[in-house]
Amino acid sequence: MTVRLTLISPATSEALREVRFDDESPLDPAGLARAEAAAAATVPAARAYTSPSLRCRQTAQALGLRPEPSADLAGCAMGRWRGRTLDAVAAAEEEAVAAWLTDPAAAPHGGESLREVRLRVGAWLDTLPDRSGHITAVAEPDVIRAAVVHALAAADETFWRIDVRPLTATHLTGRAHRWNLRIGSTLEQTAGR
Repeated sequence: MTVRLTLISPATSEALREVRFDDESPLDPAGLARAEAAAAATVPAARAYTSPSLRCRQTAQALGLRPEPSADLAGCAMGRWRGRTLDAVAAAEEEAVAAWLTDPAAAPHGGESLREVRLRVGAWLDTLPDRSGHITAVAEPDVIRAAVVHALAAADETFWRIDVRPLTATHLTGRAHRWNLRIGSTLEQTAGR
């Protein structure tokens, strides 16, 4: 049996709008309203998971999901950059940001490297039982990027070439070490699939 995994990115939050490394800020009112409006288009799944972040948990709740939190789906641990805007960090640590954006093994912030995130998320993907059926997971954009990089066996450097918009669904089908990808649908486009 093939695993059908739908990865849903969270709705907008103040941190996302400010391009700020997540600091557990809640969804903004517009993001919450959009997630609630998309609830009817969310396809029921045999199992549901969520990143442990507040915005992912709130998105899942607004979509009507009852997900199991998974530490394996946590966003990248950003160390001392957590809660700061990218612009502020770049102004203070220009070389460190350049290293982070170009070297998947770099973790100048003292947290996780993007490679470590990809390995963690990839291990989670590859341990999904073949008989799982349809699974939905509300996950941070960096987790979805990591899942796509892993699923396609792409180079870690492709991480930054994947754009994950708020409240969109990314679909992976297959099983460990053999995944297919369908990307970019809004939740309204996933109804009935």
